Amino acid sequence: MGDQLAEAATGVINLDTGVKATADSLFQIGSVTKVWTTALVMQLVGEGLVDLDEPVRKYLPEFGVLDAAASESITVRQLLSHTGGFDGDLFEDTGRGDDAVAKLVAFMRSNARQVSVPGELFSYCNAGYCALGALVAKLRGRTWEAAMRELLIEPLGARHMALYAEEAIMFRAAVGHVGEPLRVSPRRLLPQSDAPAGSTLSAAPRDLVRFGRMLLADGVAAAGTRVLPAGTFAEMCRPQVTLPRLGERYTAAWGLGLMLFDWDGKPVVGHDGSTPGQTTTWCIVPDRGLVLAIHANGGHASAFIDEVLAEILSSAAGIRLPSRVLPPDTPVPFRPETYAGSYSAPSVTYEVKADADGLEITDIPHGSRRSSGRVARPPATSTPATTASSASSRTRGCTH
Repeated sequence: MGDQLAEAATGVINLDTGVKATADSLFQIGSVTKVWTTALVMQLVGEGLVDLDEPVRKYLPEFGVLDAAASESITVRQLLSHTGGFDGDLFEDTGRGDDAVAKLVAFMRSNARQVSVPGELFSYCNAGYCALGALVAKLRGRTWEAAMRELLIEPLGARHMALYAEEAIMFRAAVGHVGEPLRVSPRRLLPQSDAPAGSTLSAAPRDLVRFGRMLLADGVAAAGTRVLPAGTFAEMCRPQVTLPRLGERYTAAWGLGLMLFDWDGKPVVGHDGSTPGQTTTWCIVPDRGLVLAIHANGGHASAFIDEVLAEILSSAAGIRLPSRVLPPDTPVPFRPETYAGSYSAPSVTYEVKADADGLEITDIPHGSRRSSGRVARPPATSTPATTASSASSRTRGCTH
């Protein structure tokens, strides 16, 4: 069969300009970036510069959270697997300087609250990946962006990627679309401090496929350059924490930087990503040598991605994509008082009150804005341009 690349694009990258989407258009990839940050960390592990089970502070002394004991004990592995146990949504804008990520790490020391014992529970943590980006920068003696370019993007031969907004405008770069009716999102420039977690990196789907092929080839790029130590992908695919089963469609476990799925009895690994008005799904079917990357920049993104994903998985890998969990046709008994209470995170508090009609939720941002709304039913799943790339290969990667 050999290596094959199939690409398709439809729609526009910007409703205001009407510029059409092409297969080489760049989209913000959001949290798919975390897998690339993981690869940078695993390079350090392969060189003997980092031990996954050593405390982060051994390599990044400035790392810390509000809990002193946790600050001393949180390991690199726990950050990679989202089990550090502290609040992760610290989207502090620390400017555009080369020290933006380091400033966020300093901000964490007085703002990252511990919610569980390190290693005890899974809790998705963007801030943890920013700390990993700072660790990479510290040990490499350069910025996270420079390390990304020199140690991953260039060795891979990726030609359609951008680390900054000013780089993205050199390409056919998509903008996000939000609202009803759809309009161009005003938020194109996200904080550079969160770059290692997914705020800035843009890519065409073909280069996400290129990255996946390198993983399937046990760390060797298409040109023959070794990018990751042998065995790295298998280690990344090894389950670190099992997640509650919400349904067959959803993440079953978490590896090192990778979401682990069991779709139709087959192991699938990957990551999803989103920024305002843009959505990305990237996944690998190791047993079939298949890599997929799908982007959408507005509208009913989840429904579109599932439709494309289901078709490619079925035709190229013989896998049935499980359906997402939907509300039952017949309403189930509902006791509002079960959900009443106060739910607080660093950026927002939700006050939930029960009444005869259901739930009344007051959204209290930790700032000056306050809004409230009554929840009557779960919101509908909610995408103009879409692109997709997939590649198949005889190469085998990891299993789990």
